Amino acid sequence: MKILCLGHATYDVTLPLDEFPIENTKNRVQERIECGGGPASTAAYLLGCWGADVYFAGIVGNDYYGHKIKEEFKKAHVNTDYLELRDGHDTTSSIVLANKANGSRTTFAYKPKKVVMHPFTLNFEPDVILIDGQEYERSLEVLNKYPNALTIIDAGRDRAEVIHLCKLVKWVACSKDFAENVTGLEIDYSDFNSLKQVYKKLKEMFNNEIVITLEDKGCFYKNEIIKSVKLKTIDSTGAGDIFHGALTYYLARGYDAFNALRLANYAGAISVSRIGTRNSIPTKEEMEAVYNEFK
Repeated sequence: MKILCLGHATYDVTLPLDEFPIENTKNRVQERIECGGGPASTAAYLLGCWGADVYFAGIVGNDYYGHKIKEEFKKAHVNTDYLELRDGHDTTSSIVLANKANGSRTTFAYKPKKVVMHPFTLNFEPDVILIDGQEYERSLEVLNKYPNALTIIDAGRDRAEVIHLCKLVKWVACSKDFAENVTGLEIDYSDFNSLKQVYKKLKEMFNNEIVITLEDKGCFYKNEIIKSVKLKTIDSTGAGDIFHGALTYYLARGYDAFNALRLANYAGAISVSRIGTRNSIPTKEEMEAVYNEFK
C-alpha cells in the first residue's frame, strides 16, 4: 500500500508561554521547539512514523530549513524522492506562540512569493493520495493520472483552486471555517440542524464523502457528530494535520469510516496535550491504548 502526500512543507519554531505577551514588552522563554510543519508534510511524517510506505512531494528552499525538513523525513522513513529543494527559494517558516494557559496558538508565518513546484513523474502507482491544495497544478496531474486511488483532500482554505480539487477527490475532510465559507451557512452548535444543512450543501456541491472537523467537539459525518476525547489543551498547532494523517492511515488500512474518524479524532486530541507539531504525534501504541479505553 503506497501513499503519496502532496502539498505544503514549512518549518516551525514554537515558543511555549505561560500567558500571551503584552505588546511592547520583552519576554524570555526557557524552551524552544523546532520541527517541520505543513498539512500534507505533517501527515506524511505521521504515516512514516506509523510504518506506512509513504512518499512526500512538495517544494522547499535549498537552504537550512529545507535540509532540516528533508532530514526529518528521512528519520521518519518518508521517501523524499519528490521533495524539490529549489535554489533561490526560501523555505516557508513560522514562529508559533503557544499559550499554555488556554491552549491557543498565534502564528507568524514567513511565506515568500508563490513558487510552483516543477512537474514530476512518479516511478510507482499510489494506492492512496492525500493533498492539501497547496500545489494545485501538480495535484491536478496526479488526480487525473491515478483515478483508481483513494484520494483525500485536507481542505482548510476556501480558495478557488481548493474548491475545484474538492470536486475531484473521493474524500473531502474540511474545517468548520471552510464548510461555512463555501456554503455561506453558519454552524450553530446549539442547533444540530445547522450542521445537517451545511453537510447537505457540501454533498450537493462535491458529491463525495464529506467530513467536517469541529476541533475539540470531534467531527461531523453522515449527519452524526463523532465525538473526540477531552484532554487538556496546551498547544493546538498541527492538530488538524495530525487528524488528516491518521484518517488517511486508517482508511488506507481498510477501517470503516466511523472507526477511522474516531481514531483520527483521538490522534488530534492527544496532540493538543503536547507542545509542538511533529513531536506531539502519538505513537501507534498510544493510539491502541486510547482506543481501547474510550471505545
